[in-house]
Amino acid sequence: MTAEEIWNRDFLPLRSKILEIAATLDRLDRAGGVQSDLNKTLQQALAVLLDGKVDRAERVQLLFSRQYEEGWRKQLEV
Repeated sequence: MTAEEIWNRDFLPLRSKILEIAATLDRLDRAGGVQSDLNKTLQQALAVLLDGKVDRAERVQLLFSRQYEEGWRKQLEV
């Protein structure tokens, strides 16, 4: 697909997701804000989306992921 075809296909769902994020942030602000660590992570994720570098999805995923730990199955009783 061309970039224009991808844009035409994905524009409305993307717009909807951005509006959903904006609405959630507004609700959080009206409720007194979020914990500083979570707010910092959200700001970092938004900065990644706008930085124009590659692998944005991976970098955002890593921001919201736990660090890998040996023995995680045992710790989480999985």
